[in-house]
This record gives sequence, structure tokens and C-alpha cells, in this order.
Amino acid sequence: MISHHLTDELLMAYSAGTLPEAFDLAIATHLSLCDTCRASAESYDAVGGALVEDGTQAEMSDGALSEMLERIRSEAPEPVGTTPRPEAAGAPSVLPAPLAAFIGDDVDAVKWRPVGMGVKQAILQTADDAASARLLFIPAGTAMPDHGHRGTELTLVLQGAFSDEAGTFARGDVEIAESDDDHMPVADAGEPCICLAVTDAPLRFKGWLPRLAQPFLNI
Repeated sequence: MISHHLTDELLMAYSAGTLPEAFDLAIATHLSLCDTCRASAESYDAVGGALVEDGTQAEMSDGALSEMLERIRSEAPEPVGTTPRPEAAGAPSVLPAPLAAFIGDDVDAVKWRPVGMGVKQAILQTADDAASARLLFIPAGTAMPDHGHRGTELTLVLQGAFSDEAGTFARGDVEIAESDDDHMPVADAGEPCICLAVTDAPLRFKGWLPRLAQPFLNI
């Protein structure tokens, strides 16, 4: 059961194609796991397609965005568009289809690099440098350094779970952290937590050791 979802603003930007590739990758991967967000994204695809087909230009009034969101929620059209298909039935892969298509479907073949305390990361190469994407491997029970943000960070859980001040996040859940959010994620006991994390600005670490290592780890 997925309980932490994407915002309407992110889904609309994804449908409009205005996000960096790193964010597109995280959102597409979440959509392949989440029926709720996938339905919303398909609705935005349909609205965008209808607007393009109509081709009529008009000046937007104040409050037009919130009015459109409310209309979509109450009168969602039949799903169309190019949002990712749901994950196939059966034993799920750690790497859902959109992510597997990007880096390969074998998590054991990921080229992990240690970053300390048993935590490992693999930086993913994307088409632009507007945002960065990385896989994180966090041993069960391990706490990540306390940090804040200079921009937006999306963290999508692929295996296991982690908890912080905002709650508990398990497979398919996505945490959205902004510049005014500070947290210290801790992997739950039981199994390692594997996440896809994307950021559009460097993190703000509170401890001196993470700050010292930050330039070398590209976080």
C-alpha cells in the first residue's frame, strides 16, 4: 500500500515535459508502482492533449491553475497518454521497469561506491545537469546524516523502508523534501533500504564530516 504520493504540480510538469531527466526518471518509476498517481498523470495527459488539439490561445487569469486542478479532480477524462504501465504481476523486481530500462534490471550488477557507514551509492548519468539522480543502498538500521536542502529532493523507495520526521516510507512511497525541510532518514530493521534519490541542488549537511566529504561524493 503506497501512502506517500507525488504532488499535482509535479505530475503536471511531468505531463508537460518541463522537468529535468532525473526527475522524469523518478516520477516514471513511481508511476509504474502507484495506481493513484498514474491515474492522475493520465488525466493530465488527456487535458494536455485536448488543449494542444484545440490550439486556442487565451490569457490565463489569476487562479486558473487551481481551478483547472479542481476540474480535473472532479471530472477526470478517460485515461490516455504515455504514462508508464503498471508493474507486471508476480514477484516484483527491485528495479521497476522505467528504472530497469535506464540502467538494466539486475540490481546486483549496479556499480556501487561506498560513502561510509556501510552506505553505498551509484550516480546515474542523465542527459542534462539540471538535476542529479543516484541509487542509495542503506544497511538496515543505519541512519543517514542529518541534512537540509537547497532545492527539491525526491526519494523513492525501491526496497525496504526508512523513517524520518515525516513518517515511514516503504516500496513505492516517495518523499518530497524542499528547502525548508530538515530530516535524518533511518533505514528500518529487517533488510537494506534501496532508494532512488534525485536533487536539483546540493544538500545542506549539518555535521562537519559529511560537509567535508560532500564535494567528493557529489551529493
